[in-house]
Amino acid sequence: MSQTLDTASLQREPGVAPSTRTAFVRFLGRPETGALAGAIAVYLFFYAFAPAFRDASSFASVLYVSSTFGIPAVAVALLMIGGEFDLSAGVAVIAAALAASMFSYQLNTNMWIGVLVSFGIAMAIGFINGYLVVTTGIPSFLVTLGTFFMIQGLNLAVTKLITGNVATSDVSNMQGFHSAHEVFASTITVGGVALKVTLFWWIGFVLVGTWILRRTRVGNWIFAVGGSATSARAVGVPVKQVKVGLFMAVSFLTWFTGMHLLFNYNTIQSGNGIGNEFVYIISAVVGGCLLTGGYGSVVGAAIGALIFGMTNQGIVYAGWNPDWFKFFLGAILLAAILLNNWIRGRGEEANQ
Repeated sequence: MSQTLDTASLQREPGVAPSTRTAFVRFLGRPETGALAGAIAVYLFFYAFAPAFRDASSFASVLYVSSTFGIPAVAVALLMIGGEFDLSAGVAVIAAALAASMFSYQLNTNMWIGVLVSFGIAMAIGFINGYLVVTTGIPSFLVTLGTFFMIQGLNLAVTKLITGNVATSDVSNMQGFHSAHEVFASTITVGGVALKVTLFWWIGFVLVGTWILRRTRVGNWIFAVGGSATSARAVGVPVKQVKVGLFMAVSFLTWFTGMHLLFNYNTIQSGNGIGNEFVYIISAVVGGCLLTGGYGSVVGAAIGALIFGMTNQGIVYAGWNPDWFKFFLGAILLAAILLNNWIRGRGEEANQ
C-alpha cells in the first residue's frame, strides 16, 4: 500500500511526467503538427532520391516556388478557418497582373499607377465575393465558382480585345518598372545563395497572419465565425464584416502575387492561373485547416505550401517524368489528411 501511495505522489509532483505529457499533448493538438511531420518526411524522401535537392541553390528554388503559392495560401487559410472558400483566387492573381500591365502600357503611364489601379480592382473582386456570400446566403463554393468563370473569361477576352493577343506586352522599359521590380520581384543574396524577395514577404505575411489569428480580437472572431456563425452572431461578433474582410484579404494577397509575376516575367499570359486555387486550398488543408471551418493555422498552411514546393521541384531534381506530379500531389494530400486526423485523434485521446 505504501509503495502504491509513493508512486501516486511522484506522479502528481510538478515538473515530472505530467508536465512533459501535457506539453506533448499540446504539441499533438496543434493544427500544423501533422504538416510538420509530413514536410520532414517529404524532405528526407527527396534528399535521399534526388541528389540535386541537397544543393543550397536548388533548395532556394524550392523556397521560391513555395513562396509564390504560400503567400495567397496565408489568406486562404484564414478564410477557410472562417468557414468559407474562394475558388476564384487562382485566376484573380492573373487578373491583377493583367490589369496593372495593360493599364500602364496602353495609357503610357507610370507602372505604379497601374499597380494602384490593379489594387483597386482586386479589392473590388474580394468585396463582391464576400458581399454576395453574406447577403444571399449562397455557399461561397458556388459564388466563387461563378466569379472564377467570369474572371477567367474576362482575362482572355479583355486581353485579346486590348492587345490583340493572349499575352500582355513587355513592360520592362516602362517608367517605374525597376522600382516596382525591387519591391515585388528582386533577388537578395544571403550566404552566397540568391533568394527571391517573395520568400521574405511570405515569412512576413505568415507572421502577421499568425499574430492576427492568435493575438487579436479579430482572430477570435475568425475562429468563432468558422465554428458557428449563428452562435458568433449571438454574442456580438460582426459576422458579415468578418467574412467580407476575409475575402478581401484573399484578394490582397492574390494581388500581391500577381504583381510579383508581372515584375518578375515582364509579361503575363492571360490563360494562366487556372487550378492554382486548388494548390492554395491544398496547402491550407495539408496544414491542418478543416473544410468545415473553425480550426486551422497560418503556419500550417505555410508548411503545406512548402510541401508542395518540395514535391514540385523534387520530382524535377530526381529526373522523374513530371507527368506524375499531379499523382504525387494527390497522394501527398490524402496522406497529409490521414496523418493530420491520426495525430489529432491521438491528441484527443491523450486529453481524455
